[in-house]
Amino acid sequence: MSHGVKEITPQELLEKLEAKEELQVIDVREVDEWNAGHIKEAKLIPLGFLPHRIDELDKNIPIVMVCRSGARSHNATEYLSAQGYDVANMVGGMLAWPGEVEQ
Repeated sequence: MSHGVKEITPQELLEKLEAKEELQVIDVREVDEWNAGHIKEAKLIPLGFLPHRIDELDKNIPIVMVCRSGARSHNATEYLSAQGYDVANMVGGMLAWPGEVEQ
């Protein structure tokens, strides 16, 4: 069920990053997907590792979760939301990302 998950469009995220807003962008894809291209400001935490690496996230800074199409990041957003984080899912994932991709 998708109730209660905040969403952000790729365009909105791009604008926030360009405006240098303080954000944590977390990419929950696998390493090979990340290596094929990712958002420059993002940090890679594959979905399966998220529970073990949750202490790397700052509760005081908004988080945006990213994956390929938005499905895995949706699950991650629900999970972090339940833990009390300020978190949004980037809808459409990297397939919809309009900005530059770093390799």
